[in-house]
Amino acid sequence: MRFSYWAGTGQTWQELLDGAAHAESTGWDGIWVPDHFMPPEGGYGPEDGSVSDAEMGPILEAWTVLASLAAIVPRIRLGAMVSGNTYRHPALLANMAATIDHVSGGRLVVGLGAGWQENEHQRYGMELGTAEERSDRLEEACEVLRLLFSQDRTSFAGRYYQLDDAPMEPKPLQQPLPLMIGGGGEKRTLRTVARFADEWNVWGRPHELAEKIAVLERHCRDVGRDLAEIQKSAVGLLIITESEDESAEIRADLGSRGGLVGTPDQLRTAIAEYAAAGVDEIIVPDFTMAVGERDGILDRFRREVVQA
Repeated sequence: MRFSYWAGTGQTWQELLDGAAHAESTGWDGIWVPDHFMPPEGGYGPEDGSVSDAEMGPILEAWTVLASLAAIVPRIRLGAMVSGNTYRHPALLANMAATIDHVSGGRLVVGLGAGWQENEHQRYGMELGTAEERSDRLEEACEVLRLLFSQDRTSFAGRYYQLDDAPMEPKPLQQPLPLMIGGGGEKRTLRTVARFADEWNVWGRPHELAEKIAVLERHCRDVGRDLAEIQKSAVGLLIITESEDESAEIRADLGSRGGLVGTPDQLRTAIAEYAAAGVDEIIVPDFTMAVGERDGILDRFRREVVQA
């Protein structure tokens, strides 16, 4: 199983770089960054409370951060967790991704999701569309990416995207360049995962991942694909507690985001349960960690949970 670090972009560049460099030097397998321009109304969840426009601090842009990390931080995989498809035309994203794959020496994973955050679209004048429209657009975008990454010239006539004999050079170093799709929608998102993804990510506790993977397996059978071809990753907020009572209280507040809440013993059990469910990668965000405490928490998790 891989263990990767998800760095929040609501910190300074130096703080983010320090965290990424520490993760690389201490044996983590990947660095992920979120693709947002502002928090959603009300915050992301119980871990950060309500956030008003006046309280919004600076947020670094994900793909320029990835390009910088690709040049500075060696060895480990890099990716967005995950890019909103509504923010960039897939042809633009394809060219960006191929360039970063070259800068990194072949370490990029293209993370992509349908998009969901209403206030970003409203503030920046971007079309959000209905859930069905976003699912349709994501499916088209995945096909466009696959074609551009593999063909000399690409023509595509979709409802949302049209390409006319479009070139894209250089091609990514990795063939294929891994495409990760994020999301847990069982009717549409997991079908798109089955059709196009090399990797898939979702928030959830071990039993929730097991249920989603069973649905994904059915979609794979429907499209004639082997489930084992798709790497599966889970993400949960990491909070190391000192008692099981404390763990239960926090998990109740966090719901599906509380998959990595517990004492070291409980966390070792959770990792084993994720592995039994079929999870290949655990992704640990730093969203609940003060910058000054982050390295110590990550190191404790590796020492008392992963290495143990």
